[in-house]
Amino acid sequence: MTNNSSIGGAYMQRQINFQFVLVQLLVSIFLCINLLLIVTFFSKDVFYLTMRYILFAVTLLSDSLILIMSDVVFILAYFHFTMQVGICVIMSIVLLLYIFVTPITLTAMTLERFVAICMPLQHAELCSAHRALHCILIIHALSSMPCIVILSIFFASASHRFYTQDRICSVEMFILRRWHDHVRSAVSQFYFLIMCITIVYSYIKIMKVAKAASGENKKSTWKGLRTVILHAFQLLLCLIQLWCPFIESAVLQIDFMLFINVRYFNYITFILTPRCLSPLIYGLRDEMFFHALKYYALCGLYKKQSSDLVCSSN
Repeated sequence: MTNNSSIGGAYMQRQINFQFVLVQLLVSIFLCINLLLIVTFFSKDVFYLTMRYILFAVTLLSDSLILIMSDVVFILAYFHFTMQVGICVIMSIVLLLYIFVTPITLTAMTLERFVAICMPLQHAELCSAHRALHCILIIHALSSMPCIVILSIFFASASHRFYTQDRICSVEMFILRRWHDHVRSAVSQFYFLIMCITIVYSYIKIMKVAKAASGENKKSTWKGLRTVILHAFQLLLCLIQLWCPFIESAVLQIDFMLFINVRYFNYITFILTPRCLSPLIYGLRDEMFFHALKYYALCGLYKKQSSDLVCSSN
């Protein structure tokens, strides 16, 4: 029995070490890809003077920040490092804020496509670079509301001594009462509902325009429709992570080791992977951005082709 326990313990240790290495490898790869996409964004004036590219850059920066912050929390928890609750609160504020920034930005990108296709005469005015700055402020304001609600409940419930305690940093630390979890769930589901309604409404309107269009307009409209579908898929991946804590809480009541495995799977599948794959897919679908990305990814081997494309588009 002792030998079997030792072998089992050694196996679990190897498995946990493999999981840790895998997470660090994925984070490093995804951050490098996002960094390449960000460099590509700043490479051409047309990118940071167009609303849809500006919003795309917001998702890249938001996703990169979440990758870094979540990995820091993961490393601290893996090595059982503790910190004062007050310091953890500051880190968690950033995480809670930018968890919502990406899906709300995707919703804003869907609305931009809706305006471009269904209101083409107003698109230049409503979706200018100047308006994009206002849009970014609105996105962060809307994203801060769930954070304010969750933290307000926490501050009202936690004692002063609680902030000086040393604990392993985790978002679950803010759930001091059972009803706190219900409030967090209600806020997340409300945002999910509003964003889903926005995407479905935009899809239906664009579908009507696509059926009525003809020639080049029809081709452009159907391309916009596929973009909206992609945003819906991206949004679904981002919003699934809002359901992960509820799934993990239910699994924790069944078996602790199953809880660890489910949390690890959720972290890889619904937090790390969408933060890279979704922006990369969007960047590859845009012809102009793809050629600029190819130029930087291949160290300038396609400089002539990408330059010709940008010149022809201008």
